[in-house]
Amino acid sequence: MHGLSLERNPIEILETGRSISDIIDGKIRHEEPFYVVNLDNILERHLQWISLLPRVKPFYAVKCNNTTAVLKMLSALDTGFDCASKAEIELALSLGVKPDDIIYAHTTKPLSHIRYACAHRVNLMTFDNEEELLKISHVHPQAKLVIRIAVDDSKSMVRLSPKFGARLPTVRQLLGRAIELNLEVVGVSFHVGSGCTRSSAFRQAIEDARRVFDVASVLGFQMRLLDIGGGFSKIGDFQEKFKEFSEVINGSLDEFFPPVSGLEVIAEPGRYYVESAFTLAVNVIAKRVVVEDRANKCTDGAESCPERVMMYYINDGVYGSMSCITFDPAHSKLEPYPHRAVKKSEPRYCSVIWGPTCDSIDKITENYWIPELYVGDWLLVDNMGAYTVSVTTDFNSFEKAHIYTVVTAETWHSLNLSPTITAGDCGCTEI
Repeated sequence: MHGLSLERNPIEILETGRSISDIIDGKIRHEEPFYVVNLDNILERHLQWISLLPRVKPFYAVKCNNTTAVLKMLSALDTGFDCASKAEIELALSLGVKPDDIIYAHTTKPLSHIRYACAHRVNLMTFDNEEELLKISHVHPQAKLVIRIAVDDSKSMVRLSPKFGARLPTVRQLLGRAIELNLEVVGVSFHVGSGCTRSSAFRQAIEDARRVFDVASVLGFQMRLLDIGGGFSKIGDFQEKFKEFSEVINGSLDEFFPPVSGLEVIAEPGRYYVESAFTLAVNVIAKRVVVEDRANKCTDGAESCPERVMMYYINDGVYGSMSCITFDPAHSKLEPYPHRAVKKSEPRYCSVIWGPTCDSIDKITENYWIPELYVGDWLLVDNMGAYTVSVTTDFNSFEKAHIYTVVTAETWHSLNLSPTITAGDCGCTEI
């Protein structure tokens, strides 16, 4: 493990007896939205990964969440990094990540970005078409190439193969073109999509990769790398599936790529590492009560009954931290809950929660039953680490959520860190 130095992004050390809730309590001073990041949660996920997938080295997908503290934590845990652009490579390198620990995992790269990777000795990169091979041969001929293949992702909530991946019948031709251009192809990659619901998709994809390895061997390539992609999750309906997927992946690897083969196996997990590490806190900035005729929804059997519908407006929304609602089917249902203690006897009201912008698409929930809220109240949203902070916009110029990072002293010291400690709030120490 490497040291975790975060001079530019202070981390608060959580002292014994204090919790994440205490941190949130201490940060609620104004009405700006904020995240609290629990680095211990990332460590826990990492330990689960290496326990369940011992042959597979994670290369964290930077695009999922590029928060500096997250990247430094993962670097301290010796993960690799999946970068999709010049800026992501530059960020990883600036944090001390070695070029050999980066895979440029994008099959359609701007020429200038390939040139940047070459200049900084980032050699491992993917391709899935002849035009990409031509670009690479011109500006990065010493690259170590990984051919990305299209696989069956029909059972996934987010499909990627319609956009990326070489079809199996084209593989031989592509590899032949790589030989003509004097390029080295070292491995195969695939991605079964995010929110995959069938473990059999991994087995089929690994079997497909085996076929590509066999074709490459006949052509004279010495393949030594398999990248099984990302899309892994452990929240909601996927809480129990990760273990099942791991068992299928392990069995398939042993069947098609036995350990004696010496193959290096990597993956590109993003949301798996960060999804549950981030809690978002938002403030109710406005409220409106609407009386509606909610036909056929009365509990007393009447055909219709007027009912109050609560309209709440919060200071973050789909143009900010909650864009996942509109574009990420694997994480489209958010469940905000009051920060304050709620009594069981409190009545619940049908509520609509809106984001702060002028756009009516900026809706967080509909027909959502919660206790009555008031202007100034706070709501919390769990599992907000994946594709949130990295895809926010500044539409309407609302302030983006601030990020506060927390780690327990036990985790801090287990990573062999030597912080400079000053006084902090909430019973914490700040680095």
